Amino acid sequence: MAVPKRKVSSARQNKRRSNVWKISAPTLVHCPKCGEYKTPHIVCGSCGFYNGREVIKKEA
Repeated sequence: MAVPKRKVSSARQNKRRSNVWKISAPTLVHCPKCGEYKTPHIVCGSCGFYNGREVIKKEA
């Protein structure tokens, strides 16, 4: 059977257990057209604009 050859150091063990690898919340920016929050570099879901152009037709 496979058995560890050496003890895992506490630094290595703590690095593995740290919060570094947890997912962070997505960044949100204001849409310049309507002012709603949206993720950057993605079409606004409320007005349908991206980079100053209407990409998706939205009905008012």
